Amino acid sequence: MELVCRIVVFFMLACPSFGIDEELAQISVAIAGPLPRESVHSLQLQNHILPKGAPGPAAAETRDYPCQQDPATSELPQYFSHLREVGVTHYKIFLPWERILPKGDARKPDEAQVQCYQQLLETLVAANLRPVVVLHHKHIPGNVAAQAAGNKTNAFADLFVDYAEFSFNVFGGLVDVWLTFSDLPEVLESLPYDEPQLRVQALAAAHDRAYSVYHEKYSLAGKNRQRDFCDSVDFLSLNLQYSCGNETDFYMQMSEFQVTLCTVSYNLSSLFASSVALASTLEIVIPFFSVFSKASALQENPDAVLAPRSSYQTVWEMFASQSELERDYFLQDVFPSGFLWGTSTGAFNIEGAWAEDGKGESIWDRFGHEGRVYMNQTADVACDSYYKTSYDVYLLRGLHPQLYKFSISWPRIFPAGTNETISSKGVDYYSQLIDRLLEANIEPMVTLFHWDLPQALQVLGGWQNDSIIDAFVNYADFCFSTFGDRVKFWITFHEPWVISYAGYGTGEHPPGIADPGVASYKVAHTILKAHADVWHLYNDRYRSQQQGKVGLVLNSDWAEPKTPTSSEDVRASERYLQFMLGWFAHPIFVNGDYPDVLKAQIQQVNQQCSTTVAQLPVFTEEEKAWVKGTADFFGLSHYTSRLVSAVTNGTCAPGYESIGNFSLHVDPAWPKTASAWIHVVPWGLRRLLKFVSQEYTGTKIPIYIAGNGMPTEAVGDRINDTLRVDYFCRYINEALKAVKLDTVDVQSYIARSLVDGFEGPVGYSLKFGLHHVNFEDSNRPRTPKASAYFYASVIEKNGFPPQVSNRLPAPVVFDLPMPSKLPDLPASEVPSKSKVVWQKFSSQTDFERDTYFYGTFPEDFTWGVSSSAYQIEGGWDADGKGPSIWDNFTHVPGNVINNDTGDIACDSYNKLEEDIYLLRALGIKNYRFSLSWPRIFPTGRNDSINRHGVDYYNRLIDALVANNITPIVTLYHWDLPQALQDIGGWESSALIELFDSFADFCFQTFGDRVKFWITFNEPQVIAWVGYGLGEFPPNVKDPGSTPYKVGHILLKAHARVYHTYDDKYRASQGGVISLCPNIDWAEPKTPSDPRDLEAADRYLQFLVGWFIHPIFKNGDYPEVMKWKVGNRSELQNLPSSRLPVFTAEERDYIRGTADVFCFNTYTSRFVTHTTTRLKPFSYEYDQEVSTSIDSSWPSSALSGHQAVAWGLRRLLNWIKEEYGNPPIYIIENGVGIKTSSDVDDHTRILYHKTYIDEALKAYKLDGVNLRGYNAWSLMDNFEWLNGYDPRFGLHQVDFDDPNRPRTPKRSAVYYAEIIRNNGIPLPKEDEFLYGEFPKNFWWSVATAAYQIEGAWRADGKGLSIWDQFSHTPLKISNDDNGDVACDSYHKIEEDVEMLKNLKVSHYRFSISWSRVLPDGTTRYVNEAGLNYYERLIDALLAANIMPQVTIYHWDLPQALQNVGGWENDTIVQRFKEYAELLFQRLGDKVKFWITLNEPYNTAYLGYGFGTAAPGISVRPGRAPYIVGHNLIKAHAEAWHLYNETYRAKQGGLISITINSDWAEPRNPHKQEDWDAARRYLQFLIGWFAHPIFKNGDYNEVMKTRIRERSLAQGLKQSRLPEFTESEKQRIKGTYDYFGLNHYTTVLAYNFNYSTGILSYDSDRGVASVTDRTWLNSGSFWLKVTPFGFRKLLRWIKEEYGNPPIYVTENGVSERGDTDFNDTWRIHYHRNYINEALKAVVLDGVDLRGYTAWTLMDNFEWAVGFDERFGFYHVNYTDPSLPRLPKASARYYSQIISCNGFPDPAAGPHPCLEPEPEGGLADSVRFLGLDLTSQSAEIALYVLFALCGIGALGLALLAYKYGTLSKKSRKQSHMELSKM
Repeated sequence: MELVCRIVVFFMLACPSFGIDEELAQISVAIAGPLPRESVHSLQLQNHILPKGAPGPAAAETRDYPCQQDPATSELPQYFSHLREVGVTHYKIFLPWERILPKGDARKPDEAQVQCYQQLLETLVAANLRPVVVLHHKHIPGNVAAQAAGNKTNAFADLFVDYAEFSFNVFGGLVDVWLTFSDLPEVLESLPYDEPQLRVQALAAAHDRAYSVYHEKYSLAGKNRQRDFCDSVDFLSLNLQYSCGNETDFYMQMSEFQVTLCTVSYNLSSLFASSVALASTLEIVIPFFSVFSKASALQENPDAVLAPRSSYQTVWEMFASQSELERDYFLQDVFPSGFLWGTSTGAFNIEGAWAEDGKGESIWDRFGHEGRVYMNQTADVACDSYYKTSYDVYLLRGLHPQLYKFSISWPRIFPAGTNETISSKGVDYYSQLIDRLLEANIEPMVTLFHWDLPQALQVLGGWQNDSIIDAFVNYADFCFSTFGDRVKFWITFHEPWVISYAGYGTGEHPPGIADPGVASYKVAHTILKAHADVWHLYNDRYRSQQQGKVGLVLNSDWAEPKTPTSSEDVRASERYLQFMLGWFAHPIFVNGDYPDVLKAQIQQVNQQCSTTVAQLPVFTEEEKAWVKGTADFFGLSHYTSRLVSAVTNGTCAPGYESIGNFSLHVDPAWPKTASAWIHVVPWGLRRLLKFVSQEYTGTKIPIYIAGNGMPTEAVGDRINDTLRVDYFCRYINEALKAVKLDTVDVQSYIARSLVDGFEGPVGYSLKFGLHHVNFEDSNRPRTPKASAYFYASVIEKNGFPPQVSNRLPAPVVFDLPMPSKLPDLPASEVPSKSKVVWQKFSSQTDFERDTYFYGTFPEDFTWGVSSSAYQIEGGWDADGKGPSIWDNFTHVPGNVINNDTGDIACDSYNKLEEDIYLLRALGIKNYRFSLSWPRIFPTGRNDSINRHGVDYYNRLIDALVANNITPIVTLYHWDLPQALQDIGGWESSALIELFDSFADFCFQTFGDRVKFWITFNEPQVIAWVGYGLGEFPPNVKDPGSTPYKVGHILLKAHARVYHTYDDKYRASQGGVISLCPNIDWAEPKTPSDPRDLEAADRYLQFLVGWFIHPIFKNGDYPEVMKWKVGNRSELQNLPSSRLPVFTAEERDYIRGTADVFCFNTYTSRFVTHTTTRLKPFSYEYDQEVSTSIDSSWPSSALSGHQAVAWGLRRLLNWIKEEYGNPPIYIIENGVGIKTSSDVDDHTRILYHKTYIDEALKAYKLDGVNLRGYNAWSLMDNFEWLNGYDPRFGLHQVDFDDPNRPRTPKRSAVYYAEIIRNNGIPLPKEDEFLYGEFPKNFWWSVATAAYQIEGAWRADGKGLSIWDQFSHTPLKISNDDNGDVACDSYHKIEEDVEMLKNLKVSHYRFSISWSRVLPDGTTRYVNEAGLNYYERLIDALLAANIMPQVTIYHWDLPQALQNVGGWENDTIVQRFKEYAELLFQRLGDKVKFWITLNEPYNTAYLGYGFGTAAPGISVRPGRAPYIVGHNLIKAHAEAWHLYNETYRAKQGGLISITINSDWAEPRNPHKQEDWDAARRYLQFLIGWFAHPIFKNGDYNEVMKTRIRERSLAQGLKQSRLPEFTESEKQRIKGTYDYFGLNHYTTVLAYNFNYSTGILSYDSDRGVASVTDRTWLNSGSFWLKVTPFGFRKLLRWIKEEYGNPPIYVTENGVSERGDTDFNDTWRIHYHRNYINEALKAVVLDGVDLRGYTAWTLMDNFEWAVGFDERFGFYHVNYTDPSLPRLPKASARYYSQIISCNGFPDPAAGPHPCLEPEPEGGLADSVRFLGLDLTSQSAEIALYVLFALCGIGALGLALLAYKYGTLSKKSRKQSHMELSKM
């Protein structure tokens, strides 16, 4: 390398012109000083100069100001003499203004300081060194700034001149060279003036006046000088750097300086006055080169010849003499403001999804699949980060760094390595990740290449092929253009040394090439050129617009000589660094070429050996110029250090060490890590940073530490990684020293890595992560380690501050309502007016109630989570905490399940940082927690304050505030101090005063930061469960009286505390206060029964009104409560009511004592009126209600805690109506799951998804004043009597691990998304699309023969398997059958009339095989049956409706089933013969054929599961596959028959209809569930589609799964039959379109069946569930999921090459009473058809037609007539089976008329005009009914007949009445006469 020397020279100025005389005549000064810290130690002066006890920051200060104690006068003379011997003439001293004049007053100096500096100056003079004294250096003293602030600029000059004159007077006799200021930029920055120009003017004035004072008063030569700028400067200092040993270079540098100086001299004065920038140019003194190193060398070896020093030697010598204590001391300081903290990952380490969404294979994929990784591990799934963006960002929010360094997988974006193929989904993944990072205020730092080269490029030679440069540039260009608007930090290559060395040198990494002498250097050469090209690309094309930075990350160890006294080892160490770091850094950061050391060494080795050992490529001059300077920052990866020695007997074998002629070692004393190559050597980082700064970057290029960390093993304690904590602590501190003490420009530190990952050849055996990933769990849960919490604290503090900062100021309160007096509300009536809620909602249909609502909450809505002290804190007796009633209760065996206690719980008392981490990750706005009364007041009284407890809550609150999280603090959450229970607990009125005292202390102590207070949590539980049932402590069992007494005291205690806050604190603190009841919703069992309605209202008044009515209404209990308890007390012969009475004063005192309405809710109840017994006395019996639940409600871990989301909306409305719509906060809402591990807690997600949606409805639709929602709970915790069994947490806590690790569950990530979106916005893809289908789109409706025809034995029809099956007991619901069905065999005209009314263009129906061929063979053709279909087809064609004919829709002739049915391969020929008959007889009129309907159901339900005919279930692992095999072959034969024989003449289409659900992964963040969803599809639709639409064979998923399970079951071959090659060719392509039946979607997940189970289901290995938010239908299996329709259509397009698709069935069912206004069916078809439209318009799916199922209600197979899908209702109770249209029929006809959905924005569309008064076309309105003309005619005749009968009856009635009337009149007259 080029050696550089530096010299500082003084030029005596001779203004107005500068000049350089011969040689260096004007160099008159050789200066040293100030005393470097290293020199202090080497001279053993530290005890004298360094302040004791403060080795860190003080050491830096010592350089400038040595007089902090008495100078070491005994050692200094010898030191100064050495300097004089080597030619030093002057020595520089900084005077400390602040120490000399500590009060800024020249009359009050620090005499000790003055004496010290006088002694120091005298010592210098005695050594014949002339002192050069700098009056001020860097920032001005604070007291000076304060005095100068706000005044004119001359104020500063006055102060400075006073100080200068004092110094001239005191020290002037010893000093003849003075400098006014040094380090001008810092001086200027510290001046107390806003305008830069003012600062410069002030500085100039101070200098000028000091100069004048000196020359006028103290300098003999200074009188009467002219006043221009040159006359205010006597000399100028120059810091000159030149090439050692190159005299020419030195004189060239001097000449350049002369030219510059001459140019500047004429404009100096004006520039100084106007330009701040010139302050650096005009700096009087800049840091000087110390020649002490020369003196030191001479002292050690007087005979040594001074040699040039390289950067390495300079740095090494700088630290070589450090003692171990000095080297390892810990610096307490912080990094500069703006320092960037980060963490990192690499794509192949974490992403997984190796072949997902079109990703190409990488060299690491190939490497792992070839078994070249530890234990044959692969990166196929890794951390599953491709599907876990939300999880990783969640962790990052918890960690809160400023940077996240990740890499883009080249083959994920360019699967083949070039831009010929681009994976849009891969691009979307990174785009989403970048967006999410920026939302979290985290800057993405993106690496373009982190080792995972596309395998397609490696095949072409990889980095050995120069053509890869263009490919890399194209890839980078795409990334810059796609992501560069958001990414401002780019890294071209991560650790190219590893690529070259391990990938192409040793072969340890892919591509596994071991060629260290040639390939390794070639690859490095290519990488350097590729990097340069990409840098220039960005620089030329993108930088001006995107304003980003581009660099690269180089890895390097520090190299320490093994034998420090060996010059050979020193040189070997330098060689090692140049071979490792300089190989790449030198070309980029120095001169565009490799280091001289590297080139010389390779040349030397090649010369010494007979053959060429290494080939180092050569850069051309143009390439050098192109490569040089191509980095905006220096990214450095560093992990460890090496001891390096020279090799004495080198070999000619090509190898890294042999070529470099060095040998690597470690010090046995260095701590080890899990990796053999990483030892813990923190001090190496500081030295390496100094070397990088010295050698490469200087002050112009910042250094980013872009990789630093250590691995732990995969065994042992994986969470409490104290070794990693220590590693980070020490390494980061060494970086801090480099910044603070060595002035290295380090601007970032990035820890490796965010999570454990795939670590190359060692697989998952090494763990580098801050978060533990459990690779044995398919969920890949991520758990923060101790190192994550530690690193987060370092980030938060920006280093290691010397002391904890004072408490933060109170936060801005987030969106809290302004405290206001509640309105005066009258007492509740009986029943209350809130009964309108039941009247409004109880009559809702399921469709109305359960329809999911999309929207968002207001911006000031507050999201949070909740916990309570006893449930999470633990530390039950720590630091002086007193016992609570729950401590005592749980310590009694048998009281709690499993004898669990809260002694440790989640250990939150000791894990505050961990809890804050989780809260920050969630992104919440508030955290509700409770204060432990006995932790603050151990005895419950304020004379026993526990400061440790107070400190814990202070730290918690401060941390919340610092993270912008509003504390919501509960004063009492059930954990009463035992000392207070001993005096009666809440039965004693003494607790009112004691509770107020506790609350007062809390308001006073925490109220400056807490603005939301809750007095009591769930007072009803305290009173009833603690003092009535006695289940909770204090276990008082008095259900009739004590609960009321306790409730009475609780209310008065609450009111007292409220008034204390209101009177003493509200004005200054401005908070709100309330209490928090628990509320279950009460739904009347029979809403139409007034008694049940009153019972529900009464239930709520006893539950809620007990405490809320007095506060929010009239200060007294609800009237119904007083009435019931009073009356029952009287019936119980008691003298007075068991319910206490408030005085008038108490009522006034209690009324209005709440600012907001808070409540907890979990579930709902059905309530009915019950007459309860009078004894025993009981609060429960007083209510006179009974409660029940619906068995269909989802259960939870706690009995009685069913999920009934719709109850929340009703409850919120009830609160609104009952209490005047106050500001409402849901404080607790959640669900318990009974499991020890539920990180994939799908049930909890559904709970929050539904409950939050109901809250949203209440807010958006009902006007409820809802302000906040808190989930229960932050983490799993102690759940009272149930211990740790039920898990309510969003975070899992492992209670078996003493570390109590916290792992985010999926629900935490889900809830964070809810918070991020502020609700549930409608997904973009679900927005309704207006538009039309293509012209000539087919609209159809479908039926099937057995389901509608009836006439099961008519006209010679043979038996079918469904005839047989439906006549078998217990097979069909209600013993229904299809004997008559809809009787369509006899109702062609009516059916066609319905079709005409619907306006369909097509009608899909099936032909009954057994009606045409009674025995299934062509031996006998039933002409009557054929005639029926001919007549039907003719009627359709006459109505301009095209027939779509299904040849087989499940009703196989029983005769064929008797010989094996579809299990007998002879059926293939039978089916072909049957099809040919149809082609022959009907083909001239039928142009659309479907061979088979839903072959899956035939095979699986008919022959596997047995729930469909023929009902076979004995061979579920074999029969379905045999049947499917024969179905496929039968279809193929029919297709070929038509294609070869009939197509040319008839011109029709023929194909197959396949049914399929869409399958979504149950957990979309989980690779295993994605695999399960795909497997579900391949076993369902792919079973039949893959052979037909792809390659004639089954899909690989099926073949592999069934074969592997078959072999594992001991079979010799797969249970899945195989097609011969000829059969494959016969089957492949046998389609003209894709017929699709689709109804619903499932959520699929992996399910491992026992190997011994032989079945289709076990082979598939998938289970499925549904989402609770999906609307139900009349069929248990059919959920309304429109989105799945579009996805399935798009999947078919992508999987099978976009074939023409005809949807041949799609519809929804109903059960129960018929409702002609079938809004749910309208909703279904509207949304499903709209998704089909999106598939056509947005996705390019070739959809040609849509068929609705079904025309009319019919026989629905095994469920008989229970489920109804029809547009027309069929009345089966009427023998004539009349068909009447439902509302959906008219709606569907309208869609058909519009051919889609016209955009309302375009104005009225003709198709939307209302139908004529007749309703549907060709219908007649008759007596309020829409009837066909034929039906209306019949009805008219019937009406005439009825009229005739009625007239006759009326005549007879009149005659009879006349007769009776005469008798009556006669009798009345006789009676009157008698009277």
